[in-house]
Amino acid sequence: MKTRAKRLVLPLGGALVASTVIGASMAGTAEAAPERKSKTLASGSEAKSIAGNWNTKKLKSAKNYLEDSTAAGNLKSSSDKATADGKPGEVAPTGQGTRSAGKSKNVNLPTTVGKVFFEVDGKPYWCSGSSIQSKYRNLVVTAGHCVYDTDKNKPVSNWVFIPGYYQGKAPWGIYVGAKVHTHYDFDVYEDYDKDYAFVNVYNGIKQTGEKEVVKSEYDKHKGFKYTVDKEISADEYAKGIDKYGVNGPYWKELSSPTVETVGKPADAAKYLEEYVKDGRNGIKLSAVEVTEGTYKAAPDGLDNNAKYVRKTVRTPISQEEYKELLKLKGDGKFLGKLEATKDGNGNEIAWFKTQFFIKKWVKTTVKEHYYYTRYFIKIFSDAGRLGDNVGGQGFAWNQKLYKKVFAFGYPTGSHPDGNRPYTGQTMKWCYNKTYPAPAVGKYKVEEQMAIKCAFTPGASGGPLIWQYKSSKRTGYINGVVSLTLDTDGNKRYDRITSPYFDGDTYGIYKYAANLWTGKLGG
Repeated sequence: MKTRAKRLVLPLGGALVASTVIGASMAGTAEAAPERKSKTLASGSEAKSIAGNWNTKKLKSAKNYLEDSTAAGNLKSSSDKATADGKPGEVAPTGQGTRSAGKSKNVNLPTTVGKVFFEVDGKPYWCSGSSIQSKYRNLVVTAGHCVYDTDKNKPVSNWVFIPGYYQGKAPWGIYVGAKVHTHYDFDVYEDYDKDYAFVNVYNGIKQTGEKEVVKSEYDKHKGFKYTVDKEISADEYAKGIDKYGVNGPYWKELSSPTVETVGKPADAAKYLEEYVKDGRNGIKLSAVEVTEGTYKAAPDGLDNNAKYVRKTVRTPISQEEYKELLKLKGDGKFLGKLEATKDGNGNEIAWFKTQFFIKKWVKTTVKEHYYYTRYFIKIFSDAGRLGDNVGGQGFAWNQKLYKKVFAFGYPTGSHPDGNRPYTGQTMKWCYNKTYPAPAVGKYKVEEQMAIKCAFTPGASGGPLIWQYKSSKRTGYINGVVSLTLDTDGNKRYDRITSPYFDGDTYGIYKYAANLWTGKLGG
């Protein structure tokens, strides 16, 4: 495969002269350049809080991640075909014990497959993924773009894996991502020929209940927690403050001020300056701009709608402001009067504006609201290791093309023509031979493999499993769904693609498969 060649950009004029030198340097670079990029997703102390945030409501509200996952048009086969870079290899799967994920069209569905959930810009999304064999039974494989945001050059947030997910339920727990491992070319160059990721996860977390606690217990709790505020009366608030003090669960806040027109106060003449400047007893004398005609017709005095003489002033302005206000006057957006004085030769030498106002008495009211806060903490239990609960698929690399594989995932998006055959609520499968995938320049795809499959978006990250045995629900993962393609431009998806798993992939997998996650905190 030509992984490193994609990294070199040569000036056109020097390509032929430099070709022999480049070949030599490429050989050396291929050995020295890093293949793996590993990044932390969450610490053990954060895991329970992250899992707790993925409640049923949030899980159901998540959208399938359509970003960078589809292509359409008359897509032609790539001239660079996926090829092995060494001997083929396999790592055996581990079984799922007595677990069951149900059947679909007479195929026993793998318990290892589920949904990965994450956030981008605070919004919840999901892809597909699978548990895969590892030393510490803590590894998930999915698409690289389902873990790493190539636009922001950093991992997505609050990443979790839920095997066997169904309508907001996590039957075997929620597994929070600890570390993600991707290929250097995907991380740095957004090369979808390497669109895969291995994620080490913490032990599963199951919510077993919740408990109402006092504020001090709530403040000490490190896991997921929430509050419920109840509005109460002023008397209840006073009694609560008397018992708990200002640091207890009783509190108050001011509502947004309401402004209403009121009549002239009886003492308006006596305290006029106070009413004009800051107001008195919540009442203030304000000004309302009107036209010259309305102003002249208004009465004198202190009542509402009387002339506001002190606000109505003739003011000198610049010629530029004068011209701008003339335009606004023509549009009905300036209510005042404009004047220009001229010299003996008829030239304008000074410009003025006069704005007209009438009086309006207004009262601003701010109401106090009283509340009592209840404090709740969620109680979680350690669900154990991922692989112990659902098993782990085997891993295969450097396999020949044209072998039949199963693809599993949760397709949900619509075809380009608007038809939506899948809901995303249940796992689906395809079965077909792999072959060289079409080239897709948008994603730098040159060496992927593909199978004929009518999956729509949502299946991204789901496994391609070779030698899948329905009775045992296991086989060997040798690819993950990367792109969903409409190859003939008929507005119906007809192919899914996967990066080809080669020796580079095995090297990254091997590193991740031997990495201990660490203990859950909190």
